[in-house]
Amino acid sequence: MLDHGMKAFGFLSFGHYGSGSGPHDPDAGAMLRDAIDIAQGADDLGVNGAYFRVHHFARQAASPMPLLSAIAARTSRIEVGTGVIDMRYENPLQLAEEAAALDLISGRRIALGISRGSPEPAQRGWEAFGYTGSTDPRGADLAREKFATFMRAVSGERMVDADPAQFGPGVRLRVEPHSPAWPSASGGAPARATRPPGRGRSASTS
Repeated sequence: MLDHGMKAFGFLSFGHYGSGSGPHDPDAGAMLRDAIDIAQGADDLGVNGAYFRVHHFARQAASPMPLLSAIAARTSRIEVGTGVIDMRYENPLQLAEEAAALDLISGRRIALGISRGSPEPAQRGWEAFGYTGSTDPRGADLAREKFATFMRAVSGERMVDADPAQFGPGVRLRVEPHSPAWPSASGGAPARATRPPGRGRSASTS
């Protein structure tokens, strides 16, 4: 085990992969399986965190939630997270669903890093994902709006009107699943835009 006098020790992976043409050239599947095995070994050693970069249209990790969920299911202590999720490419309510599910699977061991945008291989690649209308050539205006919506959703705010035929008039629904680990929009602490020390469950911006 690692020296417990050390405050925190983790690793950040870009998740690079190739065509799988040789033993030292993992394809995407091998990269993902290796990441799970490495994180499990790190958890056994007492490493504090396993974090993964997120980039699109590149041969490296792009969709973090399936990988982080697999790691969370195979580990018991290590914090899992991202560095960072580019919000220009995200549906904020779907991301809130996935983040809550990951938080529940992991037992409150997540720390999500979220960004308003970083250099990507594709020119305005977020538009290929269907997110248009940005007046900023970097798309930062889209990212800021989506981040605000994401934080409202994970805090438990009721986001949409319910079907009155099913629920009666005046009912609003929140995103499900909802993790009680996230700050509550109804009486609890407000959702934080910076990651607190220790275990995760917050979103940090960069």
